[in-house]
Amino acid sequence: MAAALPTARKRWILVATVLGSSLTFIDGSALGVALPAIQNDLGAGPAAVQWVSNAYLLTLGALVLIGGAAGDRFGRRRVFLIGVAVFALASIACGLAPTVEWLIAGRGVQGIGAALLTPGALAVIGAAFGPDERGKAFGTWAGAGALFGMVGPLVGGWLADQADWRFIFWINIPLAILTVLITLKVVPESRDEDARGLDWPGALLAMTGLAALTWSLTAAPDLGWSHPAILGGLIGGVLLLAVFVRVEARGKHPMMPLGLFRSPVFSGINLLTLLLYFALSGAMFFLPYDLIRVQGFSATMAGAAMLPFAVIMGLFSGFAGKLADRFGARLSLSIGPILAGIGLALLAVPGPGAGYIDGPLAGMTVLAIGMTLAVGPLTAAVMGAVEPGHTGIASGVNNAVARVAGLLAVALLGVLLSAVFVARADSPDARALLGQVMAGADLDTAAAEAFHTAFRVVILTCAALAVLAGIIGGLTAPRRPR
Repeated sequence: MAAALPTARKRWILVATVLGSSLTFIDGSALGVALPAIQNDLGAGPAAVQWVSNAYLLTLGALVLIGGAAGDRFGRRRVFLIGVAVFALASIACGLAPTVEWLIAGRGVQGIGAALLTPGALAVIGAAFGPDERGKAFGTWAGAGALFGMVGPLVGGWLADQADWRFIFWINIPLAILTVLITLKVVPESRDEDARGLDWPGALLAMTGLAALTWSLTAAPDLGWSHPAILGGLIGGVLLLAVFVRVEARGKHPMMPLGLFRSPVFSGINLLTLLLYFALSGAMFFLPYDLIRVQGFSATMAGAAMLPFAVIMGLFSGFAGKLADRFGARLSLSIGPILAGIGLALLAVPGPGAGYIDGPLAGMTVLAIGMTLAVGPLTAAVMGAVEPGHTGIASGVNNAVARVAGLLAVALLGVLLSAVFVARADSPDARALLGQVMAGADLDTAAAEAFHTAFRVVILTCAALAVLAGIIGGLTAPRRPR
């Protein structure tokens, strides 16, 4: 199909996939900056506001594999369109949410929609573009998505400061309608004729296992690690995920075929993805809290701090993908994550009260350069490591790894942040004080310094993991496009 499609139509296919993916780009970037305002407005505690993010990541991470496999079997365009529709309807529910529990439920349904549309978009691109074009196409997709995401932090911050955070979700409706119209017009249907069955038992096991682990890690700082519910959740989650691996090894139509991991490229790039997106997701979740609570930024200013990331990715991702098409992905996937790690480390340098120039600017710029080098080549390398008929499953596995990385990052780094804060805070009830910090209470100097110290430990942990991802990329990524 890639050889038969004219260049102009391929451009419109990219437009359709970018518009659909922009639903998740804008939502994610805007919501991160607006979370403190949402917490204040709905009266949510620290654990509840973590679940506003976790509910989305949980359903997305667990079901994105089903989304990729469903696209291969039933048609990639069809599944992509269904995902856009589900995401739009869930956005309406989130925009109307009267309580944090309602919002968490709506975010979970958004994750289901994203689990269909995200691998669907990547699989549509993989089917429409040949192997020698995919690096540039995926880079353009990532760059254009970053440009859409660029407005997210600014819009989210402005709405949190001046208007209503609920409009973050209403923005999705006109974008979804436009996506559907263009997709119906220009995107051809494609599928894997050999695809059979969907692995619903695997999806259920993955979701329940990840949910048990995530809840346990999120609740542990408050209930204590020896609490029976925490121990039961951790043990149960591990057992459920072990059963999931066994089901995938023996199932007739596994959503995560373990045979794919026999490819050292596929295994290595997915390990790189796990580490890099763990680092990025964790840093971007906790950074707005430090900027707003400790540095004194408004939500709008915190959103503006993300601009270098979006601008650099938007302008240069296509060029980075083209370089990988020509010279291979190994150079990009080693240098890119290492630069991202350096950028994350720079975010830990400014002290309390720093401004924008002497604060997050340098770190966000270097982080953006590193991620720009990595994102497009990463996706192209994963999909190039499998047979053409399995691109939907490959994109699903890689997206699942990225989303599970984000889910684990928020939970595990939240535990780390709490532990360091409690150790540093000069307070007999440090855990309650941390809840007040997250909820926006005025801080004394000691509490602000304790939170900033904890934030620095979190960010430096993220930086180390990103550098490790670059080392793995240098060892496993392909030298030349396959």
